[in-house]
Amino acid sequence: MSSTQDADFSSTSADASLTTPTQASSLAKGDHILIQSQPCKIVSKATSAPGKHGHAKISFVALSLLNSKKYTDICPAHHIVQVPIVTRKEFLVIDITIEGFLSLFDIHNPEVTKDDIRAPGVETEVGQRLSKLWVKATEGGEGEVWAVVLGTMGMEVVDAVKEGVQE
Repeated sequence: MSSTQDADFSSTSADASLTTPTQASSLAKGDHILIQSQPCKIVSKATSAPGKHGHAKISFVALSLLNSKKYTDICPAHHIVQVPIVTRKEFLVIDITIEGFLSLFDIHNPEVTKDDIRAPGVETEVGQRLSKLWVKATEGGEGEVWAVVLGTMGMEVVDAVKEGVQE
């Protein structure tokens, strides 16, 4: 009798992994990479010529998707790096709470609202745009506000906001 017959696999999921392995040389500016356990978007990539040991090195400069901090990493071009799995979804903003959380409506799943995503701070470009569009939509009655939410590594953040027009 094997030990797997007694194992319970009922709680596994097809998306159990939060990252995928990828060769460093195949990544480009705009791709995602995991640096110091932070999911990041690559803003700069430089490749050095092979050194005396025959391996080219790649230098990455990237911004964290979660807090916009700058991270750098240098690794051999043939090295396998971890790339975070990132999802992007748009939600209609229906409220901004006093505590600073967004109340979001998913038009593809109208039974559920999302109330656990913190609004970006007003010191950020996204936060300033959200404030401006929210005032315009609520006080002026002009249009709708849509939030673009990135999900990665079990966390979600507002990456962008945009204006929509009521139909």
